[in-house]
This record gives sequence, structure tokens and C-alpha cells, in this order.
Amino acid sequence: MRKPHDSNLLLGDVAYSAVRDAIVANQLKPGDRVSEYKVAEWLKISRTPAREAIRQLVSEGLLESVPGRGVVVITLDRDDIRELFEMREALEGLAARTVAARSPSPGEIRDLRSVAAALTSLIKELDASRKPVLDEKQMERFEVADLAFHTYIMKLAGNQRSLKTLAGIRQLIRIFAARRGGHNIAILKQINRDHLDLISALQAADPQAAADCVHRHILKSQKSRLNEFDQREREAAVPQDVESFMDQIRAELT
Repeated sequence: MRKPHDSNLLLGDVAYSAVRDAIVANQLKPGDRVSEYKVAEWLKISRTPAREAIRQLVSEGLLESVPGRGVVVITLDRDDIRELFEMREALEGLAARTVAARSPSPGEIRDLRSVAAALTSLIKELDASRKPVLDEKQMERFEVADLAFHTYIMKLAGNQRSLKTLAGIRQLIRIFAARRGGHNIAILKQINRDHLDLISALQAADPQAAADCVHRHILKSQKSRLNEFDQREREAAVPQDVESFMDQIRAELT
């Protein structure tokens, strides 16, 4: 049990949060080196808590140790993103099967519908505003609502290890395969329909139907994220500074 006077542990939490937040905010980009010396210097702490923070972030998959370079922010390629969604489907599909097989109580179904209602509220709000997509603040609310729905089902399944693993997977997807913009109303309605279909399958105590709902839902999300990844890759391959590009071509011709 942590003791209040254990300053290294407390400072380790500070260092962990600071580095993680810098990764989330893209201040530390994929491939950037993260050393305990730099973290300690940045936060004005000793190297011991900085080292512990880095070790924890490596264990969570946000950082990785690269021979010859040290510890760096991970870089996800297309296959990594595909595999993360496959892992998510496996865990959430199993959870849905488990919950459906034991026939959830009316109270659990009622609570799940209550959690899902947060997304319905966003749909009504966007529709009333006449805006084409959710803004940044609304997308944050969407992320909370979506995470709450899926986490509630995982909690009903009762597998704490799966819940912890899934939290790490969703964190990696959220940070390194981030959406480029807000959802439009068509996408929101489709996600909401997927959620309601899953609730119906759970209420009917139909494990296969519940697993099928999870498969369709996550497949759509995977396709969307991979399409956005491909778009970013195409944009990165196109020169952004035309004048510098022309100078490079001229140099190659001389």
C-alpha cells in the first residue's frame, strides 16, 4: 500500500501523467526519444521517479525501447491499427457472449439503456444546431458516452483482466489513430443503432447475436480509422512546401 510520505512514488505519478499528457497532446510525437534525464530535467525531479514513469509507460505500450536509440514514443503502422481492432473485437465479443449467456437482469438492461441515452442526446443536439459535425467539446462528450457504453458491458462480463487489457487497447487507438474531425449525424445514428441492437441481443439472451453486433460495430470503426490512416499517409507523401520541393528538383537536375 502506498505511503503518503513516499515522495518517489508520488513524483512518479506526476512524471507519468506529464509524459502521457504530452503524448496525448502530440507534443511528444511518434518516434520522439524520451529519456529519464530529460524528463527529470523538464519536471525538476530526480531521475528515479522519472525512470519509474517511463517504465510504466513502456509496459502500457505508449513508449518502446529501441536498440541504439533508447526509449521512444511508439509508432503505429497500418497493421498495428488493424491488430488493435481485432484484439478489441475478440475481447468485447467474448464479453457480449458472456453477458448474453447469463441473461442480464431487467435492472442491468435498464442501466445500459440509460448509459446509451447519452449518445441519443448528442444526436438531438447536433440535429437542432444544424451544424454538419460535432465540435471538439461535443466529440469529447461522444468519446465519454461511447467508452461508458462499452465499459459497462465489459464490467457486466466480470473479467477484470480483459477490462484492463481493453482499456490499454482503446487508449492506443485513441492516441495514435485519432479521428481527424467530428462525427456527422449519419455516423452518430449508425453508432447509436449498433448500440441499441447490441442491447436487444443481450436482453434476448442470444450470445451469437450479441457477438455478431460487436463484430459489425467494431468492423465499421476499424474501416473508418484505417481510411483516415491511409489519408494521412497520402497527405504526408505530398510536398507541403512547393518552393522547397521545386528547389530540390532543380538541385537534382544540376
